[in-house]
Amino acid sequence: MIPGKIQHILKIALVTGAFFLLSLTSLSQNSILELLPGSEKLGYNSKTGAHRLVGSVNFKYQGNTMYCDSAHYFDKSQEVRAYGNVQIVKDGINLYCDSLYYNGKSKKAKLWGHVRVRDLEYKLTTDSLDYDAKKGLAVYRHGGKIESIVQNEVLTSRIGYFYPESKSFFFSGNVKYKSDELKMSTDTLQYVYAKQTTYFYGPTVIERGKTTMFCKKGWYNVQTEQAQLSHDAKIVEEKRIVQGDTLQYFPLVKKMIGRGNVSFTDSSQQISFKGNYALNDDSLKYSFITGNALAIKPQKKDTLYLHADTLYNQNDSLNKLLYSKAYHNAKFFSGTAQGRADSIFYQPKEEQLQLFTEPIIWSQNAELKGVKMTVFLSDSIIKKVWIEENANVLMEVDSGQYYNQIAGREILAFFENNQLVRSDVQGNAKTIFFPEDKQENDSVVVIKRIGMNRLYASDLRLYLDSGEIVGITYFDKPDGVLYPLDKIKVEEKFIPGFKWNSILRPKRWEELLD
Repeated sequence: MIPGKIQHILKIALVTGAFFLLSLTSLSQNSILELLPGSEKLGYNSKTGAHRLVGSVNFKYQGNTMYCDSAHYFDKSQEVRAYGNVQIVKDGINLYCDSLYYNGKSKKAKLWGHVRVRDLEYKLTTDSLDYDAKKGLAVYRHGGKIESIVQNEVLTSRIGYFYPESKSFFFSGNVKYKSDELKMSTDTLQYVYAKQTTYFYGPTVIERGKTTMFCKKGWYNVQTEQAQLSHDAKIVEEKRIVQGDTLQYFPLVKKMIGRGNVSFTDSSQQISFKGNYALNDDSLKYSFITGNALAIKPQKKDTLYLHADTLYNQNDSLNKLLYSKAYHNAKFFSGTAQGRADSIFYQPKEEQLQLFTEPIIWSQNAELKGVKMTVFLSDSIIKKVWIEENANVLMEVDSGQYYNQIAGREILAFFENNQLVRSDVQGNAKTIFFPEDKQENDSVVVIKRIGMNRLYASDLRLYLDSGEIVGITYFDKPDGVLYPLDKIKVEEKFIPGFKWNSILRPKRWEELLD
């Protein structure tokens, strides 16, 4: 995420700070000023104690070679003033300015006008520069630019502070860095050498290639290349967006961790995930999200929401989603169907949902249950459901006054237009339903329940319309009986283990998170 290119910023600052550490601090030491060939005039004022040098001044003081048009040196107060085309040379570092003042007692220096500090690689440009040798601090306050001489690389800021002794610094006020590989803008950029860490504060934008990062606070370790973005952190890549209160990145192992209000959106697969904690491992092609985890899969006509304590996602070699696992208190919601189980396994390519441990699926007025269920989808619409072990299908009719019921060892339920239209029951098939009798009177259709039909067989095929059983095919001799409504035996009114779970059915996707 945050590349090693930022290390160049550190080098720029440390070179600048090193100049003052090597040069200006030495001016405070007692020594003789050595006049070099080229100076045209040397004068001394006994009243002021000032040595005045004019005309192409060239002198050496404490190992620093200085050039200027004129200079004043006060030996008693240990002050140096230089004017016009000032240049100081020290260990391959050159400093230029229009005028310079240094006080050996306070150990403070001031440089004015077209200030430039450069070595063989970098150049600092500003209008004025202050240095406090006691504090080990150099600073510009009215805008500065640091640029590479050998490549396209520039850093600008309103204020720059340098601590050469501790090798730390920070820039503030509209800080901008630009190179061929990286763009960065922030309010404050700070580097702490002891921790080998760069910190940035305030709204920050980092761009590298097709990746853009946002945060209001963060840090980057120049040795490990680990980084952390926080306070509205966001990473935008070509086909995915990651957001969170805090995002941590470990580039050497291609791993990322998100904490607090984490969201992950993959536009190539049109799927997104949300939760409170997330881990993404690009090397192993997996990720998981936990803490109120939610997956959202938009479709052409509907949207599928999948929720659980934890969501685990496995991608293929092309980084496309192979499957998602939702485990512990898993639930799903769409406009046409809802469901819940202890765990749900989703395969987007096959458009299949597998539900394990006390699964329930609701669609229209039907409730489906079993030990294990497989849902076959098409654009989030249920096409069929395979229910294994202790399978049953319940359909509420007449506002809960009656329930049409189907049970067996296994059931294969078929849907059309979101409605259950056929159920194939295999093994110990049982059905209890309340048939209707339609009567027309003066163009008015009156529907009445004529009783309760109970039918047992080895296998059954039932045809349904709006939750009503309209046809039955049996494959061996059934055991059936029709009870008038006033003759229904209580013990035969419900299939074994009957339980209607409407209170568990979510009415909106937001209820998945309750």
